[in-house]
Amino acid sequence: MRMNSKLIPEIQNYIDLVRSGTIAICKEQFQLCDYVEKCFEEENLFVDEDLLHKYLSLQKYFPFDLYEWEVFCFTLHNCTYSKPGILRWPDLFIYVGRGSGKNGYLSFEDFCLISEYNKIKNYDIDICANAEDQAKTSFDDVYNVLEDNERKLKKHFYWNKEYIQNLRTKSKLRFRTSNAKTKDGGRPGKIDFDEYHQYEDYKTINVFKTGLGKKKNPRTTITTTDGDVRGGPLDNIKARALRILNERNGDNGLLPFICRLDDEKEVDNPKMWDKANPTLHYREELFREIKKEYIDYTEDPISNSSFMTKRMNIPKGNKDVEVTSWDNILATNQPIPDLTGCTCIAGIDYAYTTDFVVAGLLFKYKGKYYWITHTWVCKKCNDLGRIKAPLEEWETEKGGKLLTFINDVEIAPSIPAEWLSEQGQKYNITTLGMDNYRYTLLAKALREVGFDTDKQGANNIKLTRPSNQMLVAPTINSLFVNHNIVYGDNPLMRWYTNNTCKHPEKYDNMTYGKIEPKSRKTDGFMAFIAAMCAGGVGLEDSGEEVDFDIGVYTY
Repeated sequence: MRMNSKLIPEIQNYIDLVRSGTIAICKEQFQLCDYVEKCFEEENLFVDEDLLHKYLSLQKYFPFDLYEWEVFCFTLHNCTYSKPGILRWPDLFIYVGRGSGKNGYLSFEDFCLISEYNKIKNYDIDICANAEDQAKTSFDDVYNVLEDNERKLKKHFYWNKEYIQNLRTKSKLRFRTSNAKTKDGGRPGKIDFDEYHQYEDYKTINVFKTGLGKKKNPRTTITTTDGDVRGGPLDNIKARALRILNERNGDNGLLPFICRLDDEKEVDNPKMWDKANPTLHYREELFREIKKEYIDYTEDPISNSSFMTKRMNIPKGNKDVEVTSWDNILATNQPIPDLTGCTCIAGIDYAYTTDFVVAGLLFKYKGKYYWITHTWVCKKCNDLGRIKAPLEEWETEKGGKLLTFINDVEIAPSIPAEWLSEQGQKYNITTLGMDNYRYTLLAKALREVGFDTDKQGANNIKLTRPSNQMLVAPTINSLFVNHNIVYGDNPLMRWYTNNTCKHPEKYDNMTYGKIEPKSRKTDGFMAFIAAMCAGGVGLEDSGEEVDFDIGVYTY
């Protein structure tokens, strides 16, 4: 074992490549190299070089050798310790563009860890993915290695199409999917998640991880490109990885290996493609294939948006229909000031009282629009089985401020009405906006708390129509682009917004609708639209009226 006075070649070689200037490298790779050096300088880390060289000797059975970046990750993940027997980075996150060889890396790593060089017996490994074909990719790589080297390896391993087992250590490699038949049982030493971007929530992930930690040196390896699911596990671990690299502390055992373009404009310079694919400079044939895909992308960016998402790790939605970019939606996560006493407009939206009902309050304060909202979900809703979002988690987050499940045949109209009445004790609600076609069902409950459309009465409800949406759409677009819409830390509102699409009308006007009618709800965003239509564009800026020292809270 070598102490931390000098980095061993298996680590240093990749760091030297990153800093050599010979290929384009993304910002996160420079940050990672700085971070790894910092950890070795400040912590009493050591590498088990004897074990590392034994593992690397197994490359002779594979039809490829590991690239510098793979050796770098392998060494830090599998052979670097903070104390004897305690892995420094037991969790590895590999986020690279399609074609980088992440499945090849995974198959080699797993082969090493079920080999006799890993002295931990029964160190089972599960390769997990949403689809069986994906889960089997790295498994089949190892299977083929055994088939190709049967004469030498049959005395060490038993294998079939279902599992691979070391005869001496009894360590077993298998693949698993979300199919119920494959989820129960097992005490794995390592879990692999391949194409992590496919997971929409943590339900299946948590099932796979249930048995982890019952064996010495538990590990997790996550390999993925980017994908089309927003606000899910991939975005969460990306955010965590970036915090580690930017703050340079508190990694909790996660090694974040991120490769992507620094800016989407770099896609027009093929020399920059190495930033997203750390293997590309070695593979001329792959470069030519990506160049062909790039030409298709430039000719039709909408139909070929996966080129940016999966090749360059720059997620791209359908610009023709999305409300705004995901980056702009993420920018809504800003602190919300204490707005007590400020003027606001309420908005409410629902399809049926047996589905989702959302009410919210819209404020303007020092140039920004703040949206505070609450959702009620009927437990009898027929669509709940289709929804992949973690609604139960959101109910418990933020002290129940985001969402409440109603265990009844419907959400009584009095429930959102009473919420608005309670908010009226704290804020100055001047107007309520809601869809013209939904008013009748809630009218009585709203009148009881002071809202009405009767010209002889309160006259403080604005009933909105699609024509009103057309008028506010340009303002909403501008607010998103300039990051002047604030939800606080509200994943439910981010989900609503990402589920909403723009519908083109005549004369380049826009209205808003659902991307998918059953599983991707939009009620929270449509309540926001209702508030904007009810006077949000001309809403007075409370920050200009009230100037006092305020605290900050986040939803």
